[in-house]
Formats: sequence, structure tokens, C-alpha cells
Amino acid sequence: MSIIKKLLLLLALSLAASGAQVYAADQKKQLPEIGQIIAVVNDDVITQHELDERVNTAVRRLKKRGTPLPDHAALEGQLLENVILELLLAQSAKENGVRVDDDQLDRALHRIAEDNHFSSLEQYRASLEKDGEDFRKFREEIRAQMVAARLRERLVDSRLLISDSEVDNYLAVESGQPGKGEEFHVAHILVTIPEQASAEKVQASQKRANEALALLNKGASFAQVAAGHSDAQDALQGGDLGWRPSDQFPPSFREVLAKMQAGDISPLIHAPNAYHILKLVDRRRQTEKVIITQTHVRHILVKTSDLVPDSEARSRIMEIKKSIENGASFAEQAKLHSEDGSAAQGGDLGWASPGEMVPEFEKAMNALQPGEMSGPVQTSFGWHLIQVLERRNADVSEEQRRQRARMALRSIKSDDAWQDWLRQLRDSAHIEYRGETAH
Repeated sequence: MSIIKKLLLLLALSLAASGAQVYAADQKKQLPEIGQIIAVVNDDVITQHELDERVNTAVRRLKKRGTPLPDHAALEGQLLENVILELLLAQSAKENGVRVDDDQLDRALHRIAEDNHFSSLEQYRASLEKDGEDFRKFREEIRAQMVAARLRERLVDSRLLISDSEVDNYLAVESGQPGKGEEFHVAHILVTIPEQASAEKVQASQKRANEALALLNKGASFAQVAAGHSDAQDALQGGDLGWRPSDQFPPSFREVLAKMQAGDISPLIHAPNAYHILKLVDRRRQTEKVIITQTHVRHILVKTSDLVPDSEARSRIMEIKKSIENGASFAEQAKLHSEDGSAAQGGDLGWASPGEMVPEFEKAMNALQPGEMSGPVQTSFGWHLIQVLERRNADVSEEQRRQRARMALRSIKSDDAWQDWLRQLRDSAHIEYRGETAH
């Protein structure tokens, strides 16, 4: 190679290297603008840009509800913890094969639109976008909530067992408890204590809870303090638990609530793994006699899974429906094809009271007359055929009393088990904070 060619080659290599350095430097300058990483959660990352978007959305929603804004740093810290938990739940859902496809999500969004008194999802979307919501992100929020609910059902709620003896013991103890026969409308603030926390971490949680209580005692809005201090997933909704019968609260809560008047704030309640603050919004007596309409119903279920996609499950339920319409026995088809514990009984679920079935099932069931069979109905369990056999009005005061006790035990056990599971999920994860937003 001639000397001139060598010089030209060296010059070209030098220019290429210089250009690469300039490009790398330029990219490095742009990274913080794209989104500086502020936390690493196992194999995922959270950027400052993502967190800023969450803060802006939360501020807009709080302003719309008329809730005074909490301290910006406190709100940012709470939202960062929320995003971390969402990522951990999404990772766990993926590991456990829990998912919500677009069709299931769209059906849920249509129900939300109806519940908000919109005649169509398009109208609901237009209303949200008018208020500044990004509908695509709103969709993904709902999907994340549905995934979390299914994960909780599969890994926590499905493993809870409530025996008749537990119900008997609960009713015996409950008869002498304060607040018996009342319902309470309550809002709460939850400050969790990490699993196997050191004395310093326990003190830090107690300090944060005491700071929240001090703000409330000085007259701060409960919703504002909840948004800035509560670890509960309903924090941005003001921690509102709605109306609940007294027996759905733990004994330590009932004892405090029984002494409170509407508008009162409780002292700090120390539970094994958390601190609680309650606000009694209102209280009322429960109706003693309960007359309800019950439905005798049976069904056939084809479940969806990673091996049985949604479309295949629906096709199978349609084939079963055609067989029944052509004269096949519903009960025999249930015994042959239903993937539910009721299959051996011909799909018979017995007498169903309001609220016992998942919303999609109950809505379809209530629309049927005795003897009628539904078309394909989808729930979180899969695809159903539903047939109403008969209806009756019943005085279920005693049954309702036992059912409330069973639901109360399940609610208390479920909440405790879910919080323990979330705590373990978080403590077993690799979480690394970076930047100024570190908690």
C-alpha cells in the first residue's frame, strides 16, 4: 500500500472514531431528557419521566375531586412505591401465567362506562380525554388492576378455607362485641412495617404514621394526608373503604369505631405488620330482617388458559349450546363438558343470593326468565352457559347472618394474607433506588 493510501486510511479511521465519540457524547446528553433511571426493580427500570407522568396524573385527579394537594415530595415518594409494586405484580403475573387480553379488557371498560352512566365506551373515552386523561394509559391502569385481582384470587383467596366451626365461634364472640348490628362508613390510612424489619425501620414506619396523625389533628384533609402518607392501594381515592358491616372489621378496629362519632379520627392503631388511622365518615344500624330474591341456577364452564385460548373456549361453549338447543340435556352436557366443581351435579349451583356471583355472571343470570338459557357469557373464569331454573323471595336473616360472618372472616383473612404476600414479594425482590427520589 502506498504512503498516500495509508495516510488516507488513517485519516478516515480517525474521523470515524471522532464521529462515534461525538455521537456517544450526544446520546449521553440526551439520556436524562429521555428518562433518567431512578429505580431498578429486578430486571425492570423506572425512569424519572415515568414518575413525573404519574405525579401529573395524580395531581390532576386530586384537583378534580377537590382534594388539597399533599406535599410534592411525599406524593412523589408514594407514587414511586406504587409503580414499584405494580412492576412486581406484573412480573409475578407473568411468572404465574396470569393475563388479561384486549377482549377481556374492553368488556371491563364497557362495564365501567355503564357504571358511570355513559351509553357507550366512546362517550366515556371522550369524557376522560376532555378531563386530560390519556385513554391508552387509562386502559393499561385498568388492565393492571384486573391482573392484580386475578393474581390475588389465584395465589391468596383461592387458598383460604373458612370452616363452619370458625363461623360458629365468630358469631359467638361477635354477639358480645361493640358495634354489633351496625354498619360503618370508614376511610383509612395504612403505613406498613416491612417483613422482618429492623428496629430502625419499625421506628421509621411509626414516625411516618405519627406525622400523618399530627397533620390530621391539625385539621388537614384526610384525603390529602392519605394521598401523601398511606401505603394502601386506595390512597389516591382518599382511603375510602365505603360502607361495611361492623363484623367485617378486625376486633381492634371495631372496638375503636364503636366509641367514635361521625367525623372523628382514631388514634394510631398498631397491628402486627402495620399502623392504621381510621376516620369514621358515618354509621348506621343494620336492618334485622332480610328478604331477598334468590335464583336457582346452573351453568356449564369452559375455562381459558395458556393452552386453551379465548377463541377456542368460546367455540367449545357454542358447540355445547347448539347440542342443548338440538335436544341434549343441559345437565348431561354439564357432566360431560363443564370444568367446574358443579359438573357432577349437572352444573347445579343451588340457590344464589345477590352478590354471590361475579358481576358478569350475575348480570346475565338476572336477565334470564326461569327456564331460559343464556348465550356465551365470559367471566374471569372462562366462558359459561347459564340456565335459570326458578326464583323465590326468601327471608334469609339467619343465612345472611352466617354468610356475613363467613364473608367477614374471609375478608379479614384475605386482607391480612394479601398484605403479607405483597410484603414478601417486595422483600424478596431486588430494588435499587437511584437519584434524588430515593426512598
